[in-house]
Amino acid sequence: MAKAILTVGFELASDDTHYEGFRSKVSLLDWDIVLFRPLIDEFWGSYVDHYLGKPSLDDSASFRLKECCEHWRREIKQATEAGKTVIVFLPQVQSVYIATGDREYSGTGRNQKTTRIVTEYTNYASLPITLKPINTTGSAMKLAPLGAEILAPYWAEFADVSEYMVLLSADTPGICITTKNGDKPVAAMVRSKTSTGSLILLPEIDFYPDNFFKQKAKEQVWTAAAEQFAGRFIGAVVALDKALRTTAEVTPEPGWASSDVYVLSAERTLRSELLEAERRVEEAQQIKESVQEKLSSAGNLRSLLFEKGKPLEYAIVDALNTLGFEAAQYKDTESEFDVVFQCPEGRLLGEAEGKDSKAINVDKLRQLAMNVHEDLQHEDVTQPAKGVLFGNGFRLTVPAERETQFTEKCISAAQSSSTALIPTTELFKAVQYLAEQSDKDYSAQCRQAILVGVGVVTLPEPPIQMLVTPKLESEPEVQ
Repeated sequence: MAKAILTVGFELASDDTHYEGFRSKVSLLDWDIVLFRPLIDEFWGSYVDHYLGKPSLDDSASFRLKECCEHWRREIKQATEAGKTVIVFLPQVQSVYIATGDREYSGTGRNQKTTRIVTEYTNYASLPITLKPINTTGSAMKLAPLGAEILAPYWAEFADVSEYMVLLSADTPGICITTKNGDKPVAAMVRSKTSTGSLILLPEIDFYPDNFFKQKAKEQVWTAAAEQFAGRFIGAVVALDKALRTTAEVTPEPGWASSDVYVLSAERTLRSELLEAERRVEEAQQIKESVQEKLSSAGNLRSLLFEKGKPLEYAIVDALNTLGFEAAQYKDTESEFDVVFQCPEGRLLGEAEGKDSKAINVDKLRQLAMNVHEDLQHEDVTQPAKGVLFGNGFRLTVPAERETQFTEKCISAAQSSSTALIPTTELFKAVQYLAEQSDKDYSAQCRQAILVGVGVVTLPEPPIQMLVTPKLESEPEVQ
C-alpha cells in the first residue's frame, strides 16, 4: 500500500505527494509521512515598519503568523505521537517582530501618542522542539554514530545536494549529522517514546534549482530532471520511514492491553488529569473562537480600504455612525439608497462605489443626483438632502500609492452641483483614530467637513498619531 505523503512549504514534481502552504490548517494525522519546511517570508509583505533591522509585522499579520506556527507545532507533535514520520528541512532562522497586542501611551489629550509593543518571533516557533539555531552555511557534513545505520541510504543519495543553514546547540537531543570539521550538530533524530513516530531534522535541500523548470506557453512547468529527482527523493524518504519503523523499540500497544483489566493505579489518576486538561483546552478553544469572531467584526471597518458593493456600503454606514451621524441604508417599495445619514446640522444621502484599478467616474454622480431627487419626492422630506459620493478608487492598491480617486470630470461636476466627494480611505483614517480614543470634538470636525465640503473632501487629521516605530517587549529569545 502506497504511503500518503504531504509536503508543506515546498512542492515536488510528483503526483505521489500532496502540497499544502504554510497558512494551511490541514491535519497531519491524515498522512503517513510529512515533509516540512518552516518558511515565513510570505508574511513579510504585511509589515508596518522595520525594527532593529528586521520587519515588524502589523497586528493582523502578527496574529496570523502566530496562529500558523501554533497550528504546526501542535500538529507535528500530535503526528509523531500517533506514529507518523515528520521530516523537517532546516532553513535559515527567519526573524521578525510581531505585535503583542499591548500599547503604551504617553502624553495627554491631543498630545497623547500610542506605541505598539512588539516581541521577536522566528520560523522555528513552528516546531514542537526547543532549538537554538545559529545562522551559518556549509556543505561539508558527516553522519554521527546515532544516525549512521538508519540515515546511511538517504545520505548516500542526497548528501551532495544538502547544505546546512543553521548550527544546532550541542544539547540538542538525537544529533545524527554534524559538520565534517568541528563536529557541530546540524541535524537530529527524535524518536517517540510512546509510538513508532519520529521527528527528523535534516539539512536543507534546494528543491527549486533552475533546471527543474521550463517555460511552456505562459507558465512554468516541471522538467524531466525535476520529475526524476522527485521520484528518487520519494523513494529515499519512504525507505527512511520503513527503516525508522523497523528499528523502532516501541511495540504498538494491542487493543486488548488498554482494557480496564490491565490499568495501573497511576494511569487512573493521570487519565482523570488528562480529562480535566482536555476540558480546559476545550473551554480555551471556545473562548478563542469567540474572540476570533469579535476580532473579525472589529476589523470590518477595514473594508473601507479595499471593498466594493454591499460590503463597502455596510462599512460606510458603520463609519458614519462612528462619526456621530445617524446612518442607515434605506429601502422601501419604491426607493433604495446606499446610505441616508443625518445629524442636527443637516441631512445627507450617499452613494458608494469601488473600482479595482480606476478612478470613480461621473456616472455615479448622475445616479446620486437622481437619488436625491427621488428622495425629495417622499412626503416626509421637505428639502433636498445633500449628496455625498463615497469612492474607493484603485481599491486594490496600497492607499498611500493611489492616484486621485475621482476623475476630473467627476470632480468638476461635483463642484458645480455642491456635492461632496469623499474617498473611503479618508473615512478609515478618521474611524481608526476614533476606535483608539473617544473624541467628540474631532467627530464634530469630521461631520462639519462632510456637511460643508464640496468636491473632493479631506477630513481633518487625527490629533493623535500612532507611532510607527515599535517598542520591544523584552530581550528576545530566539527558539
